[in-house]
Amino acid sequence: MNQHFTAAVIDEFDKPLDIREVDLPEPGRFQALVRNIASGICHTDVHASKGDWPIKPDLPLIPGHEGVGEVVKLGPGEHTVEVGDIVGNVWLWSACGTCEFCRTGRETFCNEAEFGGYTVDGSFGEYMLVDTRYCARIPEGSDPVEVAPILCAGVTVYKALKVSGASPGQFVVISGIGGLGHLAVQYAVAMGMRVIAVDIADDKLNLAKRHGAEFTVNARSEDPAEAVTEYTSGGAHAVIVTAVHPDAFGQAVGMARKAGTIVFNGLPAGEFPASIFDIVLNGLTIRGSLVGTRQDLEEALDFYARGKINPTVKEVELGDVNEIIHGLVDGVIDGRRVIRY
Repeated sequence: MNQHFTAAVIDEFDKPLDIREVDLPEPGRFQALVRNIASGICHTDVHASKGDWPIKPDLPLIPGHEGVGEVVKLGPGEHTVEVGDIVGNVWLWSACGTCEFCRTGRETFCNEAEFGGYTVDGSFGEYMLVDTRYCARIPEGSDPVEVAPILCAGVTVYKALKVSGASPGQFVVISGIGGLGHLAVQYAVAMGMRVIAVDIADDKLNLAKRHGAEFTVNARSEDPAEAVTEYTSGGAHAVIVTAVHPDAFGQAVGMARKAGTIVFNGLPAGEFPASIFDIVLNGLTIRGSLVGTRQDLEEALDFYARGKINPTVKEVELGDVNEIIHGLVDGVIDGRRVIRY
């Protein structure tokens, strides 16, 4: 007789997730069954539930890719984790391991990659499967609720800061102070950068200040390009866009210093409004950054383990997930909401 567990399931796009009993999966080769302790709720889960992106997930689907839990069963094959270990699922659920991208440390671009809570069931449930070759190894002593957001939001902004090329002492704008942005502020401060926070909500800008931002701009009441250019005497060396409103992406061009780098993390629907003339004349680099590799994740978790990163989290229950999704859509969620099982 099949065993069951409770999960939040996307059955139809742009409809509330259904909280119901589902079959307990059996771990396959290189997989482990994990009893979840916590799971962060990411804006990507909103996009999955609404079918926003050009490549839509197959339904039904259990979303979630910031899960933390205990390994309770191992499938066939060799493993580097044991029953009882605390591990996490992540956006890069697995990859082929043999293609050009995997061999050159760019495994997030693998054409055979699977993505947690998007192409495979994720952590919005009491149990989940992980690929033990790619799952997160949670540092000993971590608070499961606190560490959960590092598994996506944390590693995503950490990698963005790395690829921005910004150096200690240089100005970095973090545009959008939500689940990703409030962690981006902390990583940038920990990496020795001078942080400017941009958002349209004063409470989120105050959160950025508490986490070390030295200057903030409310883009609803003032022109962020003018404010940042004046404060930095020429613009920021790097701009990390974690926001999900298209306007933020166009604003990034105006906030960047000549020869600066703009890194996109947020993934709103729609096009990128930008002046080609300004991009060429100012020698700007614009690049996308897709979460991070296993090595990036290990480094991002190490910052947390050493006390450099303190996610702003609030515990919720699985039954609250639809309310949280509405809050993310409306932009009223500060920090990260984390399901506690």
